[in-house]
Amino acid sequence: MFNLTKKICKPLSVSGREQAVAGVIAEEIAPYVDSVSTDALGNLIAFKAGSAENKKKLMFAAHIDEIGFIVTYIEENGFIRFNTLGGINFASAAFTQVVFENGLRGVLVPESGVGAGDFRQEKFVVDIGAKNRKEAQRKVKIGDTFAVVSDVIKLMGTRAAGRPLDDRIGAVVLIEAAKRLAERGSCANDTYFVFTVQEEVGCRGSKTAAYAIQPDVGVALDVTATGDAQGAGKMAIALGDGAAIKIKDSSVICDRGLVDKMISLSKTQRIRYQLEILTGGGTDTSSMQQTAGGAVAGCISIPTRYIHSSWETIDMGDVEECVKLTQALCEADLNDIA
Repeated sequence: MFNLTKKICKPLSVSGREQAVAGVIAEEIAPYVDSVSTDALGNLIAFKAGSAENKKKLMFAAHIDEIGFIVTYIEENGFIRFNTLGGINFASAAFTQVVFENGLRGVLVPESGVGAGDFRQEKFVVDIGAKNRKEAQRKVKIGDTFAVVSDVIKLMGTRAAGRPLDDRIGAVVLIEAAKRLAERGSCANDTYFVFTVQEEVGCRGSKTAAYAIQPDVGVALDVTATGDAQGAGKMAIALGDGAAIKIKDSSVICDRGLVDKMISLSKTQRIRYQLEILTGGGTDTSSMQQTAGGAVAGCISIPTRYIHSSWETIDMGDVEECVKLTQALCEADLNDIA
């Protein structure tokens, strides 16, 4: 799965501009599902029909947008001013290489004399090497998007680091689960693998997709913080301890029955898991839970250090356990919870 992760992380696809990565994902998942479509907002929806007599409508959501930037102004001296798309950690983004949609490269730098204690959006510019505004305008226009250059590398053992693992690694989980279901020829429930857009700017894509699908059960696949990073706050999540079954975050209290179902499946199928309570942040889970008449909703989280940085860090062993749990839900009888 590491090579697939590198492939899915490569396309530049910030919030609102997800077409590049959606195209790659569509090509990867198409052989394993019954249909692939795109809705008006840009969500990629892969559908696999279930075979159970009392099947349920099961929706998975993994967002494919990444945090990034949008050009707002070009100064007379050729430097680029911008606005953010999603939550940017400028301590991490400072002095990094960025790439625009047309392949142009630049460097994201603070204004001269600005120290780390004053790293704010308005204190940063992008230097593309232009001598003046006229020269810059030959390559960049207002509304162009860009992001820190993506890369994924192997660390020791089963660890990997790079960006944007939030949340392309969730997309990897769904693709791999669909592949294994196809190989086994088993899928009990009507399953929608939805690769959502604009999550980083307000969980927008999952709202429209859930409204159209109106699932009985909705499960998000997204990253979550850990308590084992240097200086991290106390949190009962660690790299290498398995899939994280969310209980709550700041946007959702997950359905108790679904949480218990995932725990039960994990125990019976020997899937390594841990229980997650995230005190800040949210995912597409909340959109699925509240759309239309509502749905039984939960989340399978991938433990990740340094989220929204240039070197988000995961354990591929945890990713494997998330794949197993996703597959188990597709094959499970969900009538006792929905």
